[in-house]
Amino acid sequence: MQHIADAAAALATGRISAASLVDAALDRIADPAGEGARAFTAVHAEAARAQARAMDALRHAGRAPSPWAGIPVTVKDLFDEHGHPTPAGSAVLRDAAPAAADAPAVARLRRLGFVVLGRTNMTEFAFSGLGINPHHGTPRSPWDRATGRIPGGSSSGAAVAAADHMGFGGLGTDTGGSCRVPAALCGVVGFKPTARRVPIAGVLPLAPSLDSVGPLARSVACCALLDAVISGEEEPQPLPPRGVAGLRLGLPRGTFLTEDMDDTVANAFQRALARLSAAGARIELFDIPELAELPAVNATGGFAASEAWAWHRHLTAERGAGYDPRILARIRRGERMSAADYIDLVGHRARLVAAVARRTAAFDAVVAPTCPIVPPAIAALEPEEAYNRVNLLLLRNTAVGNFLDRCSISLPIGVPGEAPVGLMLTGEAMADRALLATAQAVEAALAAQ
Repeated sequence: MQHIADAAAALATGRISAASLVDAALDRIADPAGEGARAFTAVHAEAARAQARAMDALRHAGRAPSPWAGIPVTVKDLFDEHGHPTPAGSAVLRDAAPAAADAPAVARLRRLGFVVLGRTNMTEFAFSGLGINPHHGTPRSPWDRATGRIPGGSSSGAAVAAADHMGFGGLGTDTGGSCRVPAALCGVVGFKPTARRVPIAGVLPLAPSLDSVGPLARSVACCALLDAVISGEEEPQPLPPRGVAGLRLGLPRGTFLTEDMDDTVANAFQRALARLSAAGARIELFDIPELAELPAVNATGGFAASEAWAWHRHLTAERGAGYDPRILARIRRGERMSAADYIDLVGHRARLVAAVARRTAAFDAVVAPTCPIVPPAIAALEPEEAYNRVNLLLLRNTAVGNFLDRCSISLPIGVPGEAPVGLMLTGEAMADRALLATAQAVEAALAAQ
């Protein structure tokens, strides 16, 4: 059973129970031959089974809170869950006090009866796109597990759990690509909503100016449903049907989004564009010269370093020795950023958001590779130079959508048996549902060929 809609239909007809869905997911998590031990920082097995039994009883009585009651999902380790600490993949907050309440995004899932299986692993404090975690271990991408490839981050465990059917999807966060990068490197779908659509209350922050709460799952429809729930829709509805014919997809000229692509990504990207064009999509080259300004605009550390430093400065003074040194170095960049630098950054962002919006308004989506490379080996990133270089490369394309305050999604376009590759579609701010409908049409067109 692949998707949330399949599970809901089976539950509705009595072909399956919530208890059996949860048991199957927990069995996969517990399988010693699988990635469960690395994909999760905590598993709520007893509570999940009890909740599943309760949803079965409610459904039998005709009182299920929604069609999705009893479907198992996961939450990233930086979401507050009532009664559990929120360590955010760290060692220094393992002994933190339990959260007094669920984060709103988590509470909205529970209110409809979704069952939370546990907390998924992540890059410590969400500050890297690689998914490497020295405290809990690094879950491996589904591709080439014998070698051990990075899963992407920071929502590493959420992507691996979705790919390995440890639940039907999960909550992640995306500050510079942390839903879309692991989705691309694990062969699943990852959606970054327009940030203000989903509350970030109860989510341990990286950079509140950029932080977005989004889902990872095995299809666009699954992500769209989870997004509808966490954004507060009263009665989530299916996406409107849409075809590829007539879609206008903007392909930025220049090398910013496509330079340094390896052959596997380049071939998959060109193959996807050719298929979409053959299906009737209009793929139009256009210019976004403002993208060339981004490296200079963020040269002093950007929102991530400055806002992370504001949150972590007291904790690092007390417990800095317990941080992953590579994460601590990123956080400390913010210490050197002045208030004037930050004010300049806010101004530059507003100017670039407005300028790029004028260039992209005519398109249904802007298209690019999610990441320019396939997952490298975990061992190859031990040297600090390699770690830093690959981290910047993986986040380069995705971070644009965060800075420009857009919605954006990654779809898997790799060939079965080969390395996973992601196709990124980026829409306008607050046009999330339109982007999801476009993405679903693209997903269907690529699957049909």
